Amino acid sequence: MQIDDIMLWSAQAFEQYRAVTPPLRAAFLEKIAAEIEGQREVLVQTAHEETNLPLPRLNGEITRTTTQLQMFANLIKEGSWVEAVIDTAKPDVTPPKPDLRRMLLPVGPVVVFGASNFPFAFSTAGGDTVSALAAGATVVIKGHPAHPRTSLLVFTAMKKAIAACGMPANTIQHVADEGYETGKALVQHPLATGVAFTGSFQGGKALSSYAAQREVPIPVFAEMSSINPVVFFPDALRQQAQQLAQTFAASITLGMGQFCTNPGLLIGLQSEETENFLQMLGTAIAASTPQKMLHNGIYKAYQTGRSHMLAQETLTLVSETAAPAAEEAWPALARTTGKAFLANPSLQEEVFGPYSLMVVCADKTELIAVLKSLRGQLTTTIIGTETDTEKWQDVIAVQTTLAGRVILNNAPTGVEVCAAMVHGGPYPATTDQRFTSVGTGAIRRWVRPVCFQNFTDAMLPDALKKDNPLGIWRLVNNEYTR
Repeated sequence: MQIDDIMLWSAQAFEQYRAVTPPLRAAFLEKIAAEIEGQREVLVQTAHEETNLPLPRLNGEITRTTTQLQMFANLIKEGSWVEAVIDTAKPDVTPPKPDLRRMLLPVGPVVVFGASNFPFAFSTAGGDTVSALAAGATVVIKGHPAHPRTSLLVFTAMKKAIAACGMPANTIQHVADEGYETGKALVQHPLATGVAFTGSFQGGKALSSYAAQREVPIPVFAEMSSINPVVFFPDALRQQAQQLAQTFAASITLGMGQFCTNPGLLIGLQSEETENFLQMLGTAIAASTPQKMLHNGIYKAYQTGRSHMLAQETLTLVSETAAPAAEEAWPALARTTGKAFLANPSLQEEVFGPYSLMVVCADKTELIAVLKSLRGQLTTTIIGTETDTEKWQDVIAVQTTLAGRVILNNAPTGVEVCAAMVHGGPYPATTDQRFTSVGTGAIRRWVRPVCFQNFTDAMLPDALKKDNPLGIWRLVNNEYTR
């Protein structure tokens, strides 16, 4: 595979694709959605064979993929996402003020690494790819080795959309996985302008290092590691222990724990209510049905991580399922004290799979110390009644500093695809906490602000022209108007 050729073709396509009007770009995204929908049956069956994921889950993921394609199509048809800002000239002041107009423009060719745990929604035609295409960037996709046939089938559907909509032939390109060196070459190629990655901490850190070593560094938007702490407050456990146990057992074991928002850390105060909840949660997890994980590599990593954690002297196994069949995950719940957790940073490590650790703290001071010891997270959850939330404001305040999404009285698994969603967080959850990889805000990763000074109206992009031909919302002399 000639990476130089691929990146050159992507750069050449970008010069044409960046000029495609928003309505035509939106129609292109809608056509991709239609082509994927037309191949739903074969795509779902192929992904099922390659990933062990159940058919209902994969059908739901296809729907999520096509829905987010339509969502971004709607975003660019409306057009205000470009954040047009206009400050008109004031020639009579001293010194004279020039005419200044700013908007967001696409950066150039983007490299997207497909994720293993979402073969549709975070892979070839997933949110990273679609947000880049919506921004006007071209995309080079590195397919994930866990589902190569699925990735290629999705890319084939995308190529049909390219042809049907008359887009530049190399608007989207697909590179089959050829190992470590291929990924490094893509990131370090001088024509690449940005990178998206969803996967392990080690993988994301390596890509960030490659990008930083370039003569011209580029941003790597990597989603990497999160144990998604959940704080259970006393009154909630007193009133809803059984319901909460069922809810969180389902969340911990959902998809065999192969979600980046899996609740891997549970935190509570030493009390009879906490002990009662732990017993109920353990019973519910023990009753869960083991399933095969995505692929053998993830299965082995889970077994290793789980065994490492349970070998810690300060951990106690609360419950686990009966011995599973070959390559099936073994859901488990462990517990430790706040003091032991604070003394052993390795207990914060993510175990990607259906494993969760309950930290029982002696008092509020220790609970706050546990929270403050944590690294950045995608989510943190508050489980509490109104009485709890009034009483524990200082704890909740700490939680809001930890993650991109703070949740009240819901399990963290499940990420709504919408404009308000933040799927990101402080390092090491992601490499840049200012951005999200889910929702329409994801488009801002692939653009940069450009200011046009003293341009004639005919020279300006439509979004900045005097008569606002696109009819979008703009900030004109500090007032929003359209």
